[in-house]
Amino acid sequence: MLFQTRWRIRFLALALLATLTVTIQAQTSQLGRVEFPTSGSEQAQAHFLRGVAALHSFWFEEALDAFRESTRIEPDFMMGYWGEAMAHNHPLWSEQDTSAAREVLKKIKETPKLTQRERAYLDAVKVLYGEGDKPTRDTAYSAAMEKIYRDYANDLDAAAFYSLSLLALVRSEEKSYRLQARAGAIALDVYEKNPNHPGAAHYIIHAFDDPEHAILALPAARRYAGIAPEAHHARHMPSHIFLQLGMWPEAASSNESAWEASDTWMKRKNLAPGVRDYHSLHWLLYVYLQQGRYRKAEELVALMKKTMSETGYENKLRPGYYENNYASMAAAFVVETERWNLASTLFPPATEAGQVAAASPAPNAHGGHGGSQPVSTDGPGTVRTSDRGQKLSTFVRGLANAQGSSEAVEKVTKRETTSGKPEYGTVGELEIAAVAASVKRDHDRAAELMRQAIKLEEEMGPPSGPPGVIKPAHELFGEILLRAGKPEAAREQFKTALLRQPNRARSLLGAARAAAQAGDQSAAAAAYKKLLEQWQQADEGLPELGEARDYLKKVKP
Repeated sequence: MLFQTRWRIRFLALALLATLTVTIQAQTSQLGRVEFPTSGSEQAQAHFLRGVAALHSFWFEEALDAFRESTRIEPDFMMGYWGEAMAHNHPLWSEQDTSAAREVLKKIKETPKLTQRERAYLDAVKVLYGEGDKPTRDTAYSAAMEKIYRDYANDLDAAAFYSLSLLALVRSEEKSYRLQARAGAIALDVYEKNPNHPGAAHYIIHAFDDPEHAILALPAARRYAGIAPEAHHARHMPSHIFLQLGMWPEAASSNESAWEASDTWMKRKNLAPGVRDYHSLHWLLYVYLQQGRYRKAEELVALMKKTMSETGYENKLRPGYYENNYASMAAAFVVETERWNLASTLFPPATEAGQVAAASPAPNAHGGHGGSQPVSTDGPGTVRTSDRGQKLSTFVRGLANAQGSSEAVEKVTKRETTSGKPEYGTVGELEIAAVAASVKRDHDRAAELMRQAIKLEEEMGPPSGPPGVIKPAHELFGEILLRAGKPEAAREQFKTALLRQPNRARSLLGAARAAAQAGDQSAAAAAYKKLLEQWQQADEGLPELGEARDYLKKVKP
Protein backbone atom coordinates (compact mmCIF):
# COMPACT_ATOMS: atom_id res chain seq x y z
CA MET A 1 0.00 0.00 0.00
CA LEU A 2 2.79 2.39 0.96
CA PHE A 3 4.64 1.43 -2.21
CA GLN A 4 1.54 2.14 -4.31
CA THR A 5 1.07 5.54 -2.64
CA ARG A 6 4.68 6.51 -3.26
CA TRP A 7 4.47 5.38 -6.84
CA ARG A 8 1.28 7.34 -7.37
CA ILE A 9 2.88 10.51 -5.93
CA ARG A 10 5.90 10.02 -8.13
CA PHE A 11 3.70 9.47 -11.18
CA LEU A 12 1.73 12.65 -10.47
CA ALA A 13 4.94 14.61 -9.98
CA LEU A 14 6.31 13.35 -13.29
CA ALA A 15 3.05 14.18 -15.01
CA LEU A 16 3.13 17.70 -13.56
CA LEU A 17 6.73 18.15 -14.69
CA ALA A 18 5.85 16.93 -18.17
CA THR A 19 2.92 19.33 -18.33
CA LEU A 20 5.11 22.21 -17.15
CA THR A 21 7.78 21.37 -19.72
CA VAL A 22 5.25 21.17 -22.56
CA THR A 23 3.75 24.49 -21.46
CA ILE A 24 7.14 26.20 -21.38
CA GLN A 25 8.10 24.71 -24.76
CA ALA A 26 4.82 25.96 -26.19
CA GLN A 27 5.61 29.40 -24.84
CA THR A 28 9.08 29.22 -26.36
CA SER A 29 7.62 28.27 -29.74
CA GLN A 30 5.86 31.65 -29.76
CA LEU A 31 9.35 33.16 -29.77
CA GLY A 32 10.77 30.93 -32.50
CA ARG A 33 12.80 27.72 -32.43
CA VAL A 34 16.27 27.62 -30.90
CA GLU A 35 18.39 24.56 -30.15
CA PHE A 36 21.00 25.45 -27.56
CA PRO A 37 22.08 22.36 -25.60
CA THR A 38 23.52 22.90 -22.12
CA SER A 39 24.45 20.82 -19.09
CA GLY A 40 21.46 22.13 -17.14
CA SER A 41 18.50 20.15 -15.89
CA GLU A 42 15.45 19.69 -18.09
CA GLN A 43 13.45 22.23 -16.08
CA ALA A 44 16.20 24.85 -16.09
CA GLN A 45 16.87 24.21 -19.78
CA ALA A 46 13.26 24.92 -20.75
CA HIS A 47 13.42 28.41 -19.22
CA PHE A 48 16.90 28.92 -20.63
CA LEU A 49 15.69 28.25 -24.18
CA ARG A 50 12.90 30.75 -23.74
CA GLY A 51 15.45 33.28 -22.52
CA VAL A 52 17.71 32.71 -25.55
CA ALA A 53 14.76 33.03 -27.94
CA ALA A 54 13.66 36.28 -26.24
CA LEU A 55 17.23 37.55 -26.34
CA HIS A 56 17.37 37.06 -30.11
CA SER A 57 14.28 39.28 -30.45
CA PHE A 58 15.70 41.95 -28.12
CA TRP A 59 12.95 41.27 -25.59
CA PHE A 60 15.42 41.84 -22.80
CA GLU A 61 12.90 42.09 -19.96
CA GLU A 62 11.40 38.70 -20.78
CA ALA A 63 14.85 37.19 -21.30
CA LEU A 64 15.94 38.35 -17.84
CA ASP A 65 12.88 36.76 -16.25
CA ALA A 66 13.47 33.46 -18.04
CA PHE A 67 17.19 33.26 -17.24
CA ARG A 68 16.61 34.16 -13.61
CA GLU A 69 13.96 31.46 -13.37
CA SER A 70 16.44 28.92 -14.78
CA THR A 71 18.98 29.70 -12.03
CA ARG A 72 16.28 29.81 -9.36
CA ILE A 73 15.45 26.23 -10.30
CA GLU A 74 19.12 25.26 -10.54
CA PRO A 75 21.47 27.70 -8.76
CA ASP A 76 24.55 25.98 -10.21
CA PHE A 77 23.31 26.39 -13.78
CA MET A 78 26.09 28.65 -15.04
CA MET A 79 24.65 29.23 -18.50
CA GLY A 80 21.63 30.83 -16.85
CA TYR A 81 23.97 33.51 -15.49
CA TRP A 82 25.53 33.83 -18.94
CA GLY A 83 22.07 34.61 -20.33
CA GLU A 84 21.25 37.08 -17.58
CA ALA A 85 24.49 38.96 -18.23
CA MET A 86 23.84 38.94 -21.98
CA ALA A 87 20.41 40.50 -21.42
CA HIS A 88 22.06 43.56 -19.88
CA ASN A 89 23.71 44.36 -23.22
CA HIS A 90 21.63 45.96 -25.97
CA PRO A 91 24.22 45.86 -28.75
CA LEU A 92 22.47 47.80 -31.51
CA TRP A 93 20.97 50.42 -29.21
CA SER A 94 24.33 51.54 -27.73
CA GLU A 95 23.09 50.55 -24.28
CA GLN A 96 24.71 48.41 -21.63
CA ASP A 97 24.09 48.04 -17.90
CA THR A 98 27.69 47.15 -17.21
CA SER A 99 27.52 47.24 -13.42
CA ALA A 100 24.47 44.96 -13.24
CA ALA A 101 26.07 42.48 -15.63
CA ARG A 102 29.32 42.40 -13.68
CA GLU A 103 27.38 41.56 -10.52
CA VAL A 104 25.84 38.60 -12.33
CA LEU A 105 29.22 37.44 -13.62
CA LYS A 106 30.45 37.15 -10.04
CA LYS A 107 28.08 34.18 -9.65
CA ILE A 108 29.78 32.22 -12.42
CA LYS A 109 32.14 29.53 -11.18
CA GLU A 110 33.83 26.43 -12.49
CA THR A 111 31.79 23.24 -12.11
CA PRO A 112 32.43 19.68 -13.31
CA LYS A 113 29.26 19.78 -15.39
CA LEU A 114 30.46 22.55 -17.69
CA THR A 115 31.35 21.54 -21.24
CA GLN A 116 34.14 23.12 -23.27
CA ARG A 117 31.55 24.85 -25.41
CA GLU A 118 29.83 26.33 -22.36
CA ARG A 119 33.17 27.54 -21.02
CA ALA A 120 33.79 29.29 -24.34
CA TYR A 121 30.47 31.14 -24.06
CA LEU A 122 31.21 32.10 -20.45
CA ASP A 123 34.66 33.38 -21.38
CA ALA A 124 33.14 35.43 -24.20
CA VAL A 125 30.60 37.19 -21.99
CA LYS A 126 33.34 37.98 -19.48
CA VAL A 127 35.22 39.72 -22.29
CA LEU A 128 32.06 41.70 -23.15
CA TYR A 129 32.09 43.21 -19.66
CA GLY A 130 35.85 43.12 -19.08
CA GLU A 131 38.50 45.82 -19.18
CA GLY A 132 38.58 48.77 -21.56
CA ASP A 133 35.99 51.06 -23.05
CA LYS A 134 32.89 49.67 -24.72
CA PRO A 135 34.14 49.79 -28.35
CA THR A 136 37.27 47.87 -27.30
CA ARG A 137 35.23 45.29 -25.41
CA ASP A 138 32.76 44.94 -28.29
CA THR A 139 35.63 44.19 -30.67
CA ALA A 140 37.16 41.63 -28.32
CA TYR A 141 33.77 40.00 -27.73
CA SER A 142 33.18 39.70 -31.47
CA ALA A 143 36.55 37.98 -31.85
CA ALA A 144 35.61 35.55 -29.08
CA MET A 145 32.28 34.79 -30.76
CA GLU A 146 34.03 34.25 -34.09
CA LYS A 147 36.16 31.55 -32.47
CA ILE A 148 33.09 29.77 -31.07
CA TYR A 149 31.42 30.10 -34.47
CA ARG A 150 34.40 28.44 -36.15
CA ASP A 151 34.99 25.80 -33.46
CA TYR A 152 31.34 24.67 -33.36
CA ALA A 153 30.17 24.69 -36.97
CA ASN A 154 26.76 23.20 -36.13
CA ASP A 155 25.97 25.72 -33.39
CA LEU A 156 23.44 28.02 -35.04
CA ASP A 157 23.23 30.27 -32.00
CA ALA A 158 26.97 30.83 -32.07
CA ALA A 159 26.59 31.90 -35.69
CA ALA A 160 23.65 34.17 -34.86
CA PHE A 161 25.37 35.84 -31.90
CA TYR A 162 28.52 36.29 -33.99
CA SER A 163 26.44 37.94 -36.72
CA LEU A 164 24.95 40.27 -34.13
CA SER A 165 28.39 41.09 -32.71
CA LEU A 166 29.52 42.23 -36.16
CA LEU A 167 26.49 44.50 -36.49
CA ALA A 168 27.36 45.99 -33.09
CA LEU A 169 30.73 47.08 -34.50
CA VAL A 170 29.20 49.19 -37.27
CA ARG A 171 29.73 52.90 -36.73
CA SER A 172 27.65 55.59 -38.43
CA GLU A 173 30.71 57.32 -39.85
CA GLU A 174 31.94 54.18 -41.64
CA LYS A 175 31.38 54.10 -45.39
CA SER A 176 32.30 50.45 -45.91
CA TYR A 177 29.50 47.88 -45.99
CA ARG A 178 31.87 45.05 -45.10
CA LEU A 179 30.58 44.32 -41.58
CA GLN A 180 26.91 44.36 -42.57
CA ALA A 181 27.60 42.11 -45.56
CA ARG A 182 29.45 39.59 -43.39
CA ALA A 183 26.75 39.64 -40.70
CA GLY A 184 24.01 39.28 -43.30
CA ALA A 185 25.69 36.33 -45.00
CA ILE A 186 26.04 34.47 -41.69
CA ALA A 187 22.44 35.20 -40.67
CA LEU A 188 21.19 34.04 -44.08
CA ASP A 189 23.03 30.75 -43.61
CA VAL A 190 21.39 30.23 -40.22
CA TYR A 191 18.00 31.12 -41.73
CA GLU A 192 18.46 28.51 -44.47
CA LYS A 193 19.24 25.81 -41.90
CA ASN A 194 16.50 26.87 -39.46
CA PRO A 195 13.84 29.14 -41.04
CA ASN A 196 12.21 29.54 -37.60
CA HIS A 197 15.29 30.86 -35.84
CA PRO A 198 14.35 34.31 -34.46
CA GLY A 199 17.89 35.65 -34.48
CA ALA A 200 18.45 34.69 -38.10
CA ALA A 201 15.44 36.64 -39.40
CA HIS A 202 16.12 39.53 -37.04
CA TYR A 203 19.76 40.02 -37.96
CA ILE A 204 19.09 39.64 -41.69
CA ILE A 205 16.78 42.64 -41.41
CA HIS A 206 19.37 44.70 -39.55
CA ALA A 207 22.16 43.73 -41.96
CA PHE A 208 20.22 44.86 -45.03
CA ASP A 209 18.47 47.88 -43.50
CA ASP A 210 19.21 50.46 -46.21
CA PRO A 211 17.54 51.36 -49.52
CA GLU A 212 20.06 49.51 -51.70
CA HIS A 213 20.03 46.18 -49.87
CA ALA A 214 16.58 46.07 -48.23
CA ILE A 215 15.09 43.88 -50.95
CA LEU A 216 17.42 41.06 -49.84
CA ALA A 217 15.74 40.99 -46.44
CA LEU A 218 12.14 41.10 -47.67
CA PRO A 219 11.54 37.31 -47.35
CA ALA A 220 12.81 37.34 -43.75
CA ALA A 221 10.83 40.50 -43.00
CA ARG A 222 7.63 38.88 -44.22
CA ARG A 223 8.19 35.89 -41.91
CA TYR A 224 9.75 37.29 -38.74
CA ALA A 225 6.53 38.38 -37.02
CA GLY A 226 5.15 34.87 -37.55
CA ILE A 227 8.32 33.26 -36.19
CA ALA A 228 8.15 35.10 -32.86
CA PRO A 229 4.63 36.58 -32.57
CA GLU A 230 4.81 36.94 -28.79
CA ALA A 231 7.68 39.46 -29.02
CA HIS A 232 6.53 42.96 -29.91
CA HIS A 233 9.97 43.79 -31.32
CA ALA A 234 9.67 40.86 -33.72
CA ARG A 235 6.41 42.31 -34.96
CA HIS A 236 7.97 45.75 -35.38
CA MET A 237 11.23 44.75 -37.11
CA PRO A 238 9.73 43.88 -40.52
CA SER A 239 8.75 47.53 -40.84
CA HIS A 240 12.45 48.41 -41.12
CA ILE A 241 12.43 46.77 -44.54
CA PHE A 242 8.92 47.93 -45.42
CA LEU A 243 9.96 51.54 -44.78
CA GLN A 244 13.10 51.19 -46.84
CA LEU A 245 10.97 49.94 -49.73
CA GLY A 246 8.11 52.40 -49.25
CA MET A 247 5.60 49.63 -48.45
CA TRP A 248 3.31 51.73 -46.26
CA PRO A 249 0.32 49.36 -45.72
CA GLU A 250 2.67 46.60 -44.57
CA ALA A 251 4.61 49.04 -42.39
CA ALA A 252 1.39 50.25 -40.76
CA SER A 253 0.22 46.71 -40.01
CA SER A 254 3.63 45.80 -38.60
CA ASN A 255 3.73 48.67 -36.12
CA GLU A 256 0.06 48.43 -35.19
CA SER A 257 0.67 44.78 -34.36
CA ALA A 258 3.82 45.58 -32.38
CA TRP A 259 2.04 48.21 -30.31
CA GLU A 260 -0.85 45.84 -29.56
CA ALA A 261 1.55 43.06 -28.56
CA SER A 262 3.41 45.34 -26.17
CA ASP A 263 0.10 46.49 -24.68
CA THR A 264 -0.94 42.86 -24.19
CA TRP A 265 2.37 42.08 -22.48
CA MET A 266 1.99 45.08 -20.18
CA LYS A 267 -1.49 43.96 -19.11
CA ARG A 268 -0.53 40.30 -18.74
CA LYS A 269 2.41 41.15 -16.50
CA ASN A 270 0.54 43.98 -14.74
CA LEU A 271 3.29 46.43 -15.66
CA ALA A 272 3.21 50.21 -15.87
CA PRO A 273 1.99 51.72 -19.18
CA GLY A 274 5.39 53.32 -19.63
CA VAL A 275 6.96 49.99 -20.62
CA ARG A 276 5.00 49.74 -23.84
CA ASP A 277 6.70 49.92 -27.23
CA TYR A 278 6.71 53.66 -27.91
CA HIS A 279 9.38 53.11 -30.54
CA SER A 280 6.74 51.38 -32.68
CA LEU A 281 4.30 54.18 -31.87
CA HIS A 282 6.75 56.70 -33.33
CA TRP A 283 7.20 54.62 -36.47
CA LEU A 284 3.46 54.15 -36.81
CA LEU A 285 2.95 57.91 -36.69
CA TYR A 286 5.49 58.36 -39.48
CA VAL A 287 3.75 55.72 -41.60
CA TYR A 288 0.33 57.29 -41.07
CA LEU A 289 1.76 60.62 -42.21
CA GLN A 290 3.03 59.01 -45.43
CA GLN A 291 -0.48 57.68 -46.00
CA GLY A 292 -2.15 61.05 -45.42
CA ARG A 293 -3.84 59.71 -42.28
CA TYR A 294 -3.26 62.88 -40.31
CA ARG A 295 -6.10 62.40 -37.82
CA LYS A 296 -4.69 58.99 -36.81
CA ALA A 297 -1.21 60.48 -36.54
CA GLU A 298 -2.48 63.31 -34.37
CA GLU A 299 -4.06 60.78 -31.99
CA LEU A 300 -0.65 59.15 -31.53
CA VAL A 301 0.99 62.48 -30.70
CA ALA A 302 -1.66 63.03 -28.04
CA LEU A 303 -1.16 59.50 -26.68
CA MET A 304 2.60 60.03 -26.40
CA LYS A 305 2.01 63.32 -24.61
CA LYS A 306 -0.47 61.66 -22.24
CA THR A 307 2.04 58.92 -21.41
CA MET A 308 4.65 61.52 -20.50
CA SER A 309 2.22 63.15 -18.09
CA GLU A 310 1.20 59.90 -16.40
CA THR A 311 4.19 57.56 -16.31
CA GLY A 312 6.66 57.37 -13.46
CA TYR A 313 8.72 54.72 -15.24
CA GLU A 314 12.20 55.75 -16.33
CA ASN A 315 14.63 53.57 -18.26
CA LYS A 316 18.03 54.34 -16.77
CA LEU A 317 19.74 53.28 -20.00
CA ARG A 318 17.66 55.80 -21.95
CA PRO A 319 17.49 59.12 -20.12
CA GLY A 320 14.94 61.42 -21.69
CA TYR A 321 13.40 58.57 -23.69
CA TYR A 322 9.80 59.82 -23.52
CA GLU A 323 10.74 63.42 -24.19
CA ASN A 324 12.86 62.43 -27.18
CA ASN A 325 10.13 60.21 -28.60
CA TYR A 326 7.48 62.90 -28.15
CA ALA A 327 9.71 65.53 -29.75
CA SER A 328 10.42 63.31 -32.76
CA MET A 329 6.73 62.54 -33.21
CA ALA A 330 5.57 66.13 -32.80
CA ALA A 331 8.28 67.45 -35.12
CA ALA A 332 7.40 64.91 -37.81
CA PHE A 333 3.72 65.78 -37.50
CA VAL A 334 4.28 69.52 -37.99
CA VAL A 335 6.78 69.13 -40.84
CA GLU A 336 4.94 66.40 -42.78
CA THR A 337 1.53 68.11 -42.53
CA GLU A 338 3.03 71.60 -42.99
CA ARG A 339 0.73 72.87 -40.25
CA TRP A 340 3.23 75.42 -39.06
CA ASN A 341 0.76 77.03 -36.67
CA LEU A 342 1.08 73.95 -34.43
CA ALA A 343 4.81 74.50 -33.87
CA SER A 344 4.29 76.83 -30.93
CA THR A 345 1.61 74.65 -29.30
CA LEU A 346 3.28 71.26 -29.67
CA PHE A 347 6.62 72.85 -28.76
CA PRO A 348 6.02 75.50 -26.06
CA PRO A 349 8.74 78.19 -25.81
CA ALA A 350 11.65 77.61 -23.43
CA THR A 351 11.44 79.39 -20.10
CA GLU A 352 14.60 78.19 -18.41
CA ALA A 353 17.27 75.55 -18.95
CA GLY A 354 15.74 72.12 -19.42
CA GLN A 355 12.14 73.35 -19.15
CA VAL A 356 9.44 74.78 -21.36
CA ALA A 357 6.29 76.62 -20.42
CA ALA A 358 3.23 74.47 -19.78
CA ALA A 359 1.21 74.19 -22.95
CA SER A 360 -2.37 75.29 -23.26
CA PRO A 361 -4.60 72.82 -25.11
CA ALA A 362 -3.25 72.51 -28.64
CA PRO A 363 -5.72 73.09 -31.47
CA ASN A 364 -5.89 69.90 -33.46
CA ALA A 365 -5.65 69.69 -37.19
CA HIS A 366 -9.40 69.76 -37.73
CA GLY A 367 -10.61 72.43 -35.35
CA GLY A 368 -11.41 71.96 -31.68
CA HIS A 369 -8.73 71.05 -29.19
CA GLY A 370 -6.75 67.88 -28.72
CA GLY A 371 -3.60 66.78 -26.97
CA SER A 372 -4.42 68.91 -23.95
CA GLN A 373 -2.39 66.86 -21.48
CA PRO A 374 0.72 68.56 -20.10
CA VAL A 375 4.09 67.10 -20.98
CA SER A 376 5.73 65.16 -18.12
CA THR A 377 5.60 67.58 -15.20
CA ASP A 378 8.52 68.49 -12.97
CA GLY A 379 6.54 71.08 -11.03
CA PRO A 380 3.63 73.52 -11.28
CA GLY A 381 3.48 75.24 -14.65
CA THR A 382 6.53 73.56 -16.13
CA VAL A 383 7.15 70.50 -18.25
CA ARG A 384 10.27 68.42 -18.74
CA THR A 385 12.14 68.38 -22.03
CA SER A 386 15.46 66.90 -23.23
CA ASP A 387 18.48 67.91 -25.29
CA ARG A 388 17.06 66.34 -28.45
CA GLY A 389 13.66 67.75 -27.61
CA GLN A 390 15.12 71.24 -27.32
CA LYS A 391 16.95 70.86 -30.64
CA LEU A 392 13.82 69.63 -32.41
CA SER A 393 11.79 72.40 -30.83
CA THR A 394 14.28 74.97 -32.11
CA PHE A 395 14.25 73.39 -35.56
CA VAL A 396 10.48 73.15 -35.96
CA ARG A 397 9.80 76.62 -34.56
CA GLY A 398 12.61 78.05 -36.68
CA LEU A 399 11.35 76.33 -39.82
CA ALA A 400 7.82 77.58 -39.09
CA ASN A 401 9.11 81.15 -38.61
CA ALA A 402 11.18 80.89 -41.77
CA GLN A 403 8.04 80.37 -43.86
CA GLY A 404 7.28 84.01 -43.06
CA SER A 405 10.91 85.10 -43.41
CA SER A 406 11.13 85.97 -39.73
CA GLU A 407 14.23 87.96 -38.86
CA ALA A 408 14.35 85.96 -35.62
CA VAL A 409 15.45 82.94 -37.64
CA GLU A 410 18.91 84.35 -38.07
CA LYS A 411 19.27 84.75 -34.31
CA VAL A 412 18.25 81.16 -33.76
CA THR A 413 20.46 79.55 -36.35
CA LYS A 414 23.63 81.48 -36.95
CA ARG A 415 26.78 81.56 -34.87
CA GLU A 416 29.35 84.27 -35.43
CA THR A 417 32.87 83.14 -36.25
CA THR A 418 36.03 85.17 -35.64
CA SER A 419 35.61 86.64 -39.12
CA GLY A 420 32.15 87.88 -38.23
CA LYS A 421 30.43 85.65 -40.80
CA PRO A 422 27.52 83.41 -39.76
CA GLU A 423 28.28 79.72 -39.31
CA TYR A 424 25.72 76.92 -39.42
CA GLY A 425 26.62 73.70 -37.63
CA THR A 426 23.77 71.30 -38.39
CA VAL A 427 21.53 70.27 -41.27
CA GLY A 428 18.56 71.80 -39.48
CA GLU A 429 20.24 75.17 -39.05
CA LEU A 430 21.18 75.23 -42.71
CA GLU A 431 17.66 74.29 -43.75
CA ILE A 432 16.05 77.03 -41.68
CA ALA A 433 18.41 79.65 -43.08
CA ALA A 434 17.85 78.35 -46.62
CA VAL A 435 14.06 78.57 -46.32
CA ALA A 436 14.31 82.10 -44.93
CA ALA A 437 16.57 83.10 -47.85
CA SER A 438 14.21 81.47 -50.33
CA VAL A 439 11.20 83.32 -48.95
CA LYS A 440 13.18 86.56 -49.34
CA ARG A 441 13.84 85.47 -52.96
CA ASP A 442 17.58 85.22 -52.35
CA HIS A 443 17.63 81.99 -54.35
CA ASP A 444 21.38 81.78 -54.85
CA ARG A 445 21.98 82.00 -51.10
CA ALA A 446 19.28 79.40 -50.46
CA ALA A 447 20.86 77.00 -52.95
CA GLU A 448 24.31 77.47 -51.45
CA LEU A 449 22.99 76.66 -47.97
CA MET A 450 21.08 73.60 -49.19
CA ARG A 451 24.14 72.16 -50.91
CA GLN A 452 25.93 72.36 -47.57
CA ALA A 453 22.96 70.70 -45.85
CA ILE A 454 22.90 67.87 -48.39
CA LYS A 455 26.62 67.26 -47.93
CA LEU A 456 26.16 66.96 -44.16
CA GLU A 457 23.13 64.69 -44.46
CA GLU A 458 24.76 62.35 -46.97
CA GLU A 459 27.72 61.94 -44.64
CA MET A 460 25.27 60.43 -42.13
CA GLY A 461 24.19 57.70 -44.54
CA PRO A 462 20.60 56.67 -45.24
CA PRO A 463 18.29 56.49 -42.22
CA SER A 464 17.03 53.30 -40.63
CA GLY A 465 13.38 54.18 -40.22
CA PRO A 466 11.86 57.65 -39.94
CA PRO A 467 14.50 60.18 -41.01
CA GLY A 468 16.67 61.60 -38.26
CA VAL A 469 16.80 64.75 -40.37
CA ILE A 470 13.11 65.56 -39.97
CA LYS A 471 12.97 67.32 -43.32
CA PRO A 472 15.24 65.41 -45.75
CA ALA A 473 17.57 67.87 -47.43
CA HIS A 474 17.10 66.70 -51.03
CA GLU A 475 13.34 67.02 -50.64
CA LEU A 476 13.57 70.52 -49.18
CA PHE A 477 16.06 71.62 -51.85
CA GLY A 478 13.60 70.43 -54.49
CA GLU A 479 10.85 72.55 -52.92
CA ILE A 480 13.16 75.58 -52.77
CA LEU A 481 14.12 75.13 -56.43
CA LEU A 482 10.44 74.99 -57.37
CA ARG A 483 9.92 78.29 -55.58
CA ALA A 484 12.84 79.68 -57.58
CA GLY A 485 11.20 78.58 -60.86
CA LYS A 486 13.73 75.84 -61.62
CA PRO A 487 11.59 72.71 -62.10
CA GLU A 488 14.17 70.62 -63.96
CA ALA A 489 16.73 71.04 -61.18
CA ALA A 490 13.98 70.35 -58.66
CA ARG A 491 13.13 67.07 -60.42
CA GLU A 492 16.67 65.84 -59.90
CA GLN A 493 16.47 66.57 -56.17
CA PHE A 494 13.13 64.79 -55.78
CA LYS A 495 14.48 61.84 -57.76
CA THR A 496 17.39 61.52 -55.33
CA ALA A 497 15.09 61.98 -52.34
CA LEU A 498 12.89 59.10 -53.54
CA LEU A 499 15.92 56.87 -54.04
CA ARG A 500 16.97 57.49 -50.45
CA GLN A 501 13.45 57.14 -49.02
CA PRO A 502 11.09 55.50 -51.52
CA ASN A 503 7.50 56.74 -51.72
CA ARG A 504 7.85 59.56 -49.21
CA ALA A 505 4.63 61.51 -49.66
CA ARG A 506 6.17 65.00 -49.77
CA SER A 507 8.82 63.85 -52.26
CA LEU A 508 6.16 62.26 -54.50
CA LEU A 509 4.13 65.45 -54.35
CA GLY A 510 7.22 67.53 -55.13
CA ALA A 511 8.09 65.27 -58.07
CA ALA A 512 4.58 65.69 -59.46
CA ARG A 513 4.68 69.49 -59.08
CA ALA A 514 8.14 69.73 -60.64
CA ALA A 515 7.12 67.60 -63.63
CA ALA A 516 3.97 69.69 -64.08
CA GLN A 517 5.98 72.94 -63.98
CA ALA A 518 8.43 71.47 -66.50
CA GLY A 519 5.56 70.63 -68.84
CA ASP A 520 5.99 66.85 -68.55
CA GLN A 521 2.33 65.93 -68.17
CA SER A 522 2.93 62.19 -68.35
CA ALA A 523 5.45 62.18 -65.50
CA ALA A 524 3.33 64.55 -63.43
CA ALA A 525 0.23 62.41 -63.91
CA ALA A 526 2.15 59.26 -62.94
CA ALA A 527 3.44 60.86 -59.74
CA TYR A 528 0.04 62.28 -58.77
CA LYS A 529 -1.59 58.91 -59.48
CA LYS A 530 0.95 57.14 -57.29
CA LEU A 531 0.30 59.62 -54.49
CA LEU A 532 -3.45 59.00 -54.72
CA GLU A 533 -2.90 55.24 -54.59
CA GLN A 534 -0.73 55.69 -51.52
CA TRP A 535 -3.33 57.98 -49.93
CA GLN A 536 -6.34 55.70 -50.36
CA GLN A 537 -6.95 55.93 -46.59
CA ALA A 538 -6.07 59.62 -46.35
CA ASP A 539 -8.28 62.12 -44.57
CA GLU A 540 -10.79 63.62 -46.94
CA GLY A 541 -10.44 67.32 -47.54
CA LEU A 542 -6.66 67.46 -47.62
CA PRO A 543 -5.58 70.07 -50.19
CA GLU A 544 -2.97 67.70 -51.62
CA LEU A 545 -5.73 65.24 -52.53
CA GLY A 546 -7.66 67.96 -54.33
CA GLU A 547 -4.52 69.07 -56.15
CA ALA A 548 -3.78 65.56 -57.43
CA ARG A 549 -7.37 64.87 -58.48
CA ASP A 550 -7.74 68.21 -60.25
CA TYR A 551 -4.53 67.69 -62.22
CA LEU A 552 -5.52 64.19 -63.30
CA LYS A 553 -8.92 65.46 -64.47
CA LYS A 554 -7.22 68.23 -66.44
CA VAL A 555 -4.79 65.97 -68.30
CA LYS A 556 -7.21 63.07 -68.81
CA PRO A 557 -7.41 62.30 -72.54
